[in-house]
Amino acid sequence: MPIKTKNDLPAKAVMENENIFVMDERRATTQDIRPIKIAILNLMPLKEETEVQLLRSLSNTPLQVDVTFLTTSSYVGKNTSVTHLNKFYEVFDDVKDKRFDGLIITGAPVEQLDFTQVAYWEELKQIMDWSAVNVTSTLHLCWGALAGLHYRYNIGKYKLDEKLSGVYTHKVFNRRTPLVRGFDDEFRVPHSRYTHIDEKAVMNDDRLQVLARSDEAGIYLVLAEGGKNVFVLGHPEYDRMTLDSEYRRDIGKGLNPKMPCNYYPDDDPDKRPLLSWRAHCNTLYTNWLNYYVYQNTPYEW
Repeated sequence: MPIKTKNDLPAKAVMENENIFVMDERRATTQDIRPIKIAILNLMPLKEETEVQLLRSLSNTPLQVDVTFLTTSSYVGKNTSVTHLNKFYEVFDDVKDKRFDGLIITGAPVEQLDFTQVAYWEELKQIMDWSAVNVTSTLHLCWGALAGLHYRYNIGKYKLDEKLSGVYTHKVFNRRTPLVRGFDDEFRVPHSRYTHIDEKAVMNDDRLQVLARSDEAGIYLVLAEGGKNVFVLGHPEYDRMTLDSEYRRDIGKGLNPKMPCNYYPDDDPDKRPLLSWRAHCNTLYTNWLNYYVYQNTPYEW
């Protein structure tokens, strides 16, 4: 998929170095087609790293995707420069009168807080309300999935006894559903979180369809309203070394973290982790863009 970005977005150079086709604004204007408009509400602290991960994940269909990065105005993190945010990001007030084919709400390192304690919770609720009318399909990731399930469907969360960190095996349910088309019977996904959803409440809600689950990590993939909302309780977009970076960061903070499960060969942190989830990640994002965004969105809003 040609990803359309601003010409000088740093993530563009990273992806071009990986031989991923990224289209700049100049070339995009010469193509007489209707691009798919995707907004990404990036709540992660290391925004440039997340930009690369998500753009990479969106790069595997022949569709042209026009990406708009959003950040919150009610809270400004300290890990991304103000210059970068001002140049490459918009806030909700900038887009509230626009419509998008797809919206991605990322995870955020706030899961141990009650939702009402999150600095931008009221703003996020406003964005989720807006997306119900102005977005064809919304993809919620990790904490974004916890928040979306709570706000949209009143699904609670609870704290785990210890951080869930590692690469876990999942099984597919409801194989005829387009979102899991092409998935293997079992596939691997990274997880990194301290909380989980009330699985019983999800299973008892007729509006929610569980499409994949792990015996170790629990429910992973939930579909709602025929694909209007999709919830991914993991991090399929993670790079090979993301869990390693988090593990070493937590060691540096003196948190005595548990080693990520099923991640390092022979459980040796000095060995390079195997990348075993990229094919699943690509299939997931391709299916979402094709079946729940492109196939359902009007040519003109």
